[in-house]
Amino acid sequence: MKKILVTGGAGFIGSAVVRQFISETELIVINVDKLTYAGNLESLAGVHSEPRHRLEQIDICDISELDRIFREHKPDAVMHLAAESHVDRSIDGPAEFINTNVVGTANLLEVARQYWNGLQSDKKNHFRFHHVSTDEVYGELELHDPAFTEETPYAPNSPYSASKASSDHLVRAWHRTYGLPIVISNCSNNYGPYQFPEKLIPLMILNALEGKSLPVYGDGQQIRDWLYVEDHANALCQVFTNGVIGETYNIGGHNEQTNLHVVKTLCTLLDEMCPNKLNSIQSYKELITFVADRPGHDYRYAIDASKIQHELGWAPQETFETGLRKTVQWYLDNESWWQHVLDGSYQRQRLGVVAK
Repeated sequence: MKKILVTGGAGFIGSAVVRQFISETELIVINVDKLTYAGNLESLAGVHSEPRHRLEQIDICDISELDRIFREHKPDAVMHLAAESHVDRSIDGPAEFINTNVVGTANLLEVARQYWNGLQSDKKNHFRFHHVSTDEVYGELELHDPAFTEETPYAPNSPYSASKASSDHLVRAWHRTYGLPIVISNCSNNYGPYQFPEKLIPLMILNALEGKSLPVYGDGQQIRDWLYVEDHANALCQVFTNGVIGETYNIGGHNEQTNLHVVKTLCTLLDEMCPNKLNSIQSYKELITFVADRPGHDYRYAIDASKIQHELGWAPQETFETGLRKTVQWYLDNESWWQHVLDGSYQRQRLGVVAK
């Protein structure tokens, strides 16, 4: 393969994948991103000017633009990460999630299928469509339930997870009906550098640094499996390169933690790493407040990642402790990045972006 089309490559996970492809392979990356609020060109600062990175600012719901991208760039493969992904936003406005995650995925699949059908045999045999999804499609677990496997039935509980489940089903249908060569991966909660601060971990870090309250939903006992984003990017590269066509691979961090434990651990790290901003309090833990739980809040997610470990040799390199410490240090060292997010100035970059 010489050229990969990555959708959502200016987002949190997508930018980690793009940075890894550019730094560790010889691939040409066609980065397709609408540059919504979650797309940030500053997350691509290290690769944006690289000649092997080509940005196209388009919406995957625009099928004519998708068709142009495939005709002009002639990719050898697709990795599809573009998605609306914040559960709270999906509760407030589900239509955008259905439009992007369902309709956008259907458009991308159909354009990719027509393009793939027109390829000559050698390129056609090596083409693949890697769809990146979430563990939330499986629903929720009780405390002692076994972790999600690739065979767990789907039972999504939020507009976000329902829209991602729909996209997964579309990808499988295009494989079974049309023969499109696909692989699917479902990941657990990601965290790490460059994450938009509406998500739990960066929100808590930045609120703490500004002396604001640290709002925790309900009693904070919801459990998530936390996956460091660079570990996830490594796993995606493994699935993309070596995954078996038609198969699904669950990707998890082997790090089940309650939300409250995550927040308290962040406070402990900040007490150690940034004590100068404590002001009138003794510990950042004093900023923790409990707020009304969100509707339909799933209690527990957990990933059984044994398939990808046994078949593709992947395992996470970061523990919860090492990954969280790296994350806190990154936010302490990169204030300009998150200040530009908080003041909105990062969005000015998307105006007038010229595709290469």
